[in-house]
Amino acid sequence: MRPNQPSLAILDWAMPGLDGPEICRRVRESQTGAPLYLILLTAGGEDRDLVTGLNSGADDYVVKPCRRDELQARVAVGRRIIQLQTSLAERVRELESALAQVKQLSGLLPICCYCKKIRDDRNYWQQVDAYISQHTEVQFSHGVCPDCYARIVKPELDKLTIEQESGR
Repeated sequence: MRPNQPSLAILDWAMPGLDGPEICRRVRESQTGAPLYLILLTAGGEDRDLVTGLNSGADDYVVKPCRRDELQARVAVGRRIIQLQTSLAERVRELESALAQVKQLSGLLPICCYCKKIRDDRNYWQQVDAYISQHTEVQFSHGVCPDCYARIVKPELDKLTIEQESGR
């Protein structure tokens, strides 16, 4: 969009040089980026004129003579639509940016079958949680699964209990 380019235009159907529908067609063919709302104003109230006008790229169609309050209301609708399109385009840009920043794991990960460390691209071995945290947005909380509790933690606790009881 060029600086100071309007975001809403009211075009008369019959203008010297180019008519309103032709301007609508050319604008839609060359339009890049910023939304533009086109209202076509005409004395032709036939259904085929309405279809021709909308098919040319106009967003709205008003038959002359029109009431001032009707035209103001249609301009207000156009402004709301432009605002929504602009807001939507900004959200799309934000989502595209966020998607570009998302770290993604893919492919094969070499993992030690004993200690479960992962070998990274620089041939360093890291704990699984550290590796995944560096390559994704995942955060970890640590705990002990029932199998590890029974196999590792409970025997250590029992051993400490025995040592404390024998040390008394």
